[in-house]
Amino acid sequence: MGVGVDDVTNAEAVAIIARWVEETQAGALPHQVVTTNPEFVMTARRNRAFRQLLNRAALSTPDGQGLIWASRLLPTHRLRQRAPGVEMVEMLAAYAAQHDVHIFLLGAAPGVAEDAAAVLAARHPGFAPAACYPGSPDPGEDEVLCRMVMDSRAHILLVAYGAPKQDFWIQRNIAAGRLRSPVAVAIGVGGAFDFISGRAVRAPRIMRRLGLEWLHRLYKQPWRYRRILTVVYFGLLVARDALKLRLRRN
Repeated sequence: MGVGVDDVTNAEAVAIIARWVEETQAGALPHQVVTTNPEFVMTARRNRAFRQLLNRAALSTPDGQGLIWASRLLPTHRLRQRAPGVEMVEMLAAYAAQHDVHIFLLGAAPGVAEDAAAVLAARHPGFAPAACYPGSPDPGEDEVLCRMVMDSRAHILLVAYGAPKQDFWIQRNIAAGRLRSPVAVAIGVGGAFDFISGRAVRAPRIMRRLGLEWLHRLYKQPWRYRRILTVVYFGLLVARDALKLRLRRN
């Protein structure tokens, strides 16, 4: 559907990010990482600017079982496995704790980033966030927020404003030069802070493996039905395209 996704596992993604942190030079602009899922793809179908952002990102991880299924049904490169953003954040915290790397947690509701940082510190001894702050994706706050990030001397910036706001926030502040080294990587992480802090509950592991997280979210958050139906529509479009290809071959 016009959106590129990198065939990387979370372990490989973290290794790439670690290399960027280690190799970053003074004055260098950060690498942007997007955690692409079916909802991203559906938004990109009608939002050209977002589609371009996703395709220009330094790394696009497959955060969504629907993408794995699509890569197996359609004649594309088969993605090996899903790389959930929540698990990437956990692995980055473990890496940061072991290598004296500092992570800034930006976004979510007031207090959520702090709670998530406390959980990460308990799970990964030695982890200490550069800072935590809710802020806002409003362009009027860009200067102040970027100054806070730069003053914190963070190496990795996690932004949790939800897609596509978080991703546009990262893109425009990198383009404007407001984010530079020592920030080596900026990643949009959606609801990761909510899940890690316990404010939101992830679907049971079996449902995640079967790609039924959308059903769990519908049960837990019925008011989000429109966004969840978007994921269902993605699956229908993939099935339609796969059927068309089979009919052509026959």
